[in-house]
Amino acid sequence: MKRFAVFAVRLVLVVSLVWSPAQAAPDSFADLADRVLPSVVNVATLPQGPRSEPRALGSGFVVAERGLIVTNNHVVEGATNLVVTFGDELQYDVQVRGLDVETDLAVLEIVDPDRKFTALRFGDSKSARVGDWVLAIGNPFGVGSSVSAGIISGQSRDIGAGLYDKFIQTDAAINRGNSGGPLFDRRGRVIGVNTVIFSQTGGSVGVGFAIPSEIAQPVVKQLIDNGRTTRGYLGAFLEDVDPGTRDDRGLARNEGALVTGIAVSDGPAAQAGFQAGDIILSFDGQRVRGRGQLSRLIASTPVGEAVKVDVDRAGERVTLSVTLASREESLAMGPAPAEDPVLASGGLQLSGLTLNNVSTELAEVYRLDPKAEGVVVTGVSHHLTGSVLQPGDIILEVGWDEAESVEAMSDHLNDLRKARSGPVKILVKRGDRLFYETIRP
Repeated sequence: MKRFAVFAVRLVLVVSLVWSPAQAAPDSFADLADRVLPSVVNVATLPQGPRSEPRALGSGFVVAERGLIVTNNHVVEGATNLVVTFGDELQYDVQVRGLDVETDLAVLEIVDPDRKFTALRFGDSKSARVGDWVLAIGNPFGVGSSVSAGIISGQSRDIGAGLYDKFIQTDAAINRGNSGGPLFDRRGRVIGVNTVIFSQTGGSVGVGFAIPSEIAQPVVKQLIDNGRTTRGYLGAFLEDVDPGTRDDRGLARNEGALVTGIAVSDGPAAQAGFQAGDIILSFDGQRVRGRGQLSRLIASTPVGEAVKVDVDRAGERVTLSVTLASREESLAMGPAPAEDPVLASGGLQLSGLTLNNVSTELAEVYRLDPKAEGVVVTGVSHHLTGSVLQPGDIILEVGWDEAESVEAMSDHLNDLRKARSGPVKILVKRGDRLFYETIRP
């Protein structure tokens, strides 16, 4: 896959096929398009000036008749004067109701709506099968409305775009300029939000990815209800179990997630008695197949709720009871250190952050370990809404590579940016806490 770049995609309108699996493709999709297009919008920013034209950012779709719209976080992050335009050319001002960086989702709200809007419904992405038909309608490269049909090419794809990767892959033609639109099943339900493509050139090569509804729907509900997300937090480092370890423990081929360390000394995992080397086999009654699936289970479990966890510890089955904390509160550690204008002005601006190499001065200002290594965050752009990063954080890794210096990190992010990469994971140290965050190159 190394020859392929990852592209964020914008302005996609996707509709479904309405026929039974045994039927051939219909001769026309016109009736279906007429039915769903009123619920899909273009998302744009309106520059200042009397003759300014909206600049397209992406797409979205209505999920509540009072004018709540789902799109991608990267479509609207940092944008101002947002507007949405419906198929009837009516344009509305919108405000951001909530953003979630981790899943790249956002909810917009129409300001002073003058009518009720037709809302789309989420479907069950878990029941979608490889080979199911999908149909895309959009405005790729600004050429005008276009229709493309395809199928679901794969499920549960992990493409390294974040902590909760579980993308639906489709070969329906989706090009640059297509983010935030809905992916429908053949019943006309939203089973995904189109977000990313793999491409050598920036054009469609039939490898597109959508956030599945099983992940999107609960996030959207939290953003609508609270304006933010609250995720469960275990406080342990997790990895997939290698085949050799599975064989040694007598485990099934696709089973378990390995605890490689305890991230927080007083966190839920430590209090529950987890140990490095434990292999988590089941979580709250659900079989664990790997790190990614377990991370999603933890994130979706209500905070403060005790759950049973079965682990393999050196060949013996042990059952632990853990009460998850809030990830957001666990990482807060009180008020963020104040941003120092002098320090921030001398740092390098990357991905909405101001970064400096560790120094004696910075260690004193932010009360860091004098022997600390890595890159220090000295400023966070106000455009990074929803990010938990704050001044004084130390970035240790970028995309699994060690962050040896600001210069090395800059080179790494520049390479990803030239390749039009999607989000990248970073390992962050804050006090005695270690956690992963996601940034865009």
